[in-house]
Amino acid sequence: MPRASSGQVYGTPAPQPGPEEPRLPAPRSGPPAVASSPVPVSSAPVSPSAASSSPVSSSPAPTSESGGPVAPAGPSFGPASPTFGADEHVSRETPSQDEDDPPLAMEALRAVQILNPSGEITMPRPDHPRVLCVANQKGGVGKTTTTVNLAVALALHGNRVLVVDLDPQGNASTGLNVPHHAGVPDVYDCLIDNVPLSEVAQPVDGIPNLFCVPATIDLAGAEIELVSVVARESRLARAIAAHPEKFDYVFIDCPPSLGLLTVNALCAAQEVLIPIQCEYYALEGLNQLINNINLVRQHLNPTLDVSTILLTMYDRRTRLADAVEQDVRNHFGNKVLNAVIPRNVRVSEAPSYGQSVMTYDPGSRGATSYFEAALEIAMRGVNTGGTA
Repeated sequence: MPRASSGQVYGTPAPQPGPEEPRLPAPRSGPPAVASSPVPVSSAPVSPSAASSSPVSSSPAPTSESGGPVAPAGPSFGPASPTFGADEHVSRETPSQDEDDPPLAMEALRAVQILNPSGEITMPRPDHPRVLCVANQKGGVGKTTTTVNLAVALALHGNRVLVVDLDPQGNASTGLNVPHHAGVPDVYDCLIDNVPLSEVAQPVDGIPNLFCVPATIDLAGAEIELVSVVARESRLARAIAAHPEKFDYVFIDCPPSLGLLTVNALCAAQEVLIPIQCEYYALEGLNQLINNINLVRQHLNPTLDVSTILLTMYDRRTRLADAVEQDVRNHFGNKVLNAVIPRNVRVSEAPSYGQSVMTYDPGSRGATSYFEAALEIAMRGVNTGGTA
């Protein structure tokens, strides 16, 4: 058969048969083909390589009654393309909606687990109140963020929690959306004027079983005023013990210093929770903090114990974070929580909305990590009789 289509592609006359090759008759379905007349070429340019590599059909092209070429309904090679109804399933080559759902579904599941709207999920409650002092004299390691998010996580899952903001900056009060402007009764009144803690504590909106004792700028002068007060180191301990209601957890957010306010927190607490940023500077002052805790244990509070170490701001992309984690785990052993708090922008955004990350974005990595840390603290307290 002559390669008539080759002449159609390039626009050259079809080759004439030689004397040794008999001339074939023209097809009956159309007018006789004239070999000497060129066939019109499409206006779209076609590369020779593409044309030579494309398969060519040996059957004559269909023609209409008027003699013009008819466009084929589909490709002249391979099986015919199947047609689908409106209600039939499409090809699996395109991801369906079901395949895109699992990541969002898992995030929604985590959010429901953390927010616990039904109240069915509960963390174990300790057999006696646990007073935890969140302390580290280095600033910016996540003390306030840890205090707020652990308190919210425990309160959302069936525990009665009290947060005592002992930092004059009042960041814990901001994170829980508790008023702490000048003139609001705060922890300063409890320390200096012996105001009962129950008159100062405020319920946190939207979080059942969570209360906060705010801190105002007046607390900045408490360091100097406590110097001449009798039994200055145990003022906060007596205020907490005199509260008529018993809480499952009391978190004391300390200032980034080792002054009288921090000493009051160490005397009032049974356990110390130390957040450690995964940076080298965070390890430098750790020995001094441990030495001060030992001095308080020897002279003021024999029951004080460093029960929990929490690694914060962990950046898995750096080898430094991994090295700091290994050093801390080798030194403190089982006191280091398995849960590690990663760097997460949602954790930093939440205080600007007066929320914890648990309620601001419950499906985020930061909320999930703090939820795991809170659950681990609760389980450790139950398994070891109240002290992690």
